[in-house]
Amino acid sequence: MLKVVVYDSGYGGEFFADLLEAELPIVEVIRVIDWRNAEKIQNNPKEARKIARADLLPYIGRVDLIILANHLLTLTSLKFFRRKFKDQRFIGLGLKKPASPPKKETIILTTKPVTRTINYYNFVLHLKKRVKTFVLDSWPLKIDDGELTEQEVRETLSDYLDKDARYQEIFLACSQFYDLVPVLRKLFGRNLKIHDGFTDALKETCKTLRIRGSLKKIK
Repeated sequence: MLKVVVYDSGYGGEFFADLLEAELPIVEVIRVIDWRNAEKIQNNPKEARKIARADLLPYIGRVDLIILANHLLTLTSLKFFRRKFKDQRFIGLGLKKPASPPKKETIILTTKPVTRTINYYNFVLHLKKRVKTFVLDSWPLKIDDGELTEQEVRETLSDYLDKDARYQEIFLACSQFYDLVPVLRKLFGRNLKIHDGFTDALKETCKTLRIRGSLKKIK
């Protein structure tokens, strides 16, 4: 059986591992979730790389694929891991640029460390539309602790919930924010287009492992 490590520091990794198991039952999913160092991994790219390397060394060369289910770690360290461990396959959970710029103005939910990366800067430039970025540094840990309420989400996004608002697409640039998908659809409507990186990562997993997946479980 193919073995895949899903690495993260919180529930974002758990969400992705759940999806991977539902979509690809022929794969053994190994969850490596470093809860103890969650804050460092989410907020400090240099520390995140150092911690991730230590966490993943026991698996490197022993599994078929390692997935960095963390946007910041993917944006800042995926290339490093691929160069350093050339015999191990890695993919990440990042920000995939749309084939064409969104037709509507766009909301991005993210954290400050992500916004400071050059990859994020280039991503926003590629959208070529007015983008409203919500920097929500406290939300990942609140989600991990089960403390983020629908009311807080509503209050934070209240100015953009009007039915006539032009914001109909949202990018989730933090894996924990996948937990908010049901709430966002409730607040914005079922026609809201959500880009979370999970579907793209699942597709890349199938391609890398040369297996087929239907993606029927996604949303």
